[in-house]
Amino acid sequence: MKFLGMGVPELLIILVVILLIFGPKNLPKLGSALGKTVKNLREGMGDSKKAEEEADEVEVEEDDEDAAKKKTTAARKKSE
Repeated sequence: MKFLGMGVPELLIILVVILLIFGPKNLPKLGSALGKTVKNLREGMGDSKKAEEEADEVEVEEDDEDAAKKKTTAARKKSE
């Protein structure tokens, strides 16, 4: 099983090193903080996707308005 190009032995070594650095008492706090961080990152990514989609919609609407104005102008010139 591979995760980010690492196998199970590598992941276990990383977990042991984290346990040695932070200690067993701080692991729940560390996990909670990590979970909140991931949640905030996902929410931020979702917000940026929404903003990008809204910007694309505005651009399409502006393009449609410009096309309509050009058609109107062309029709006026044609009728003259």
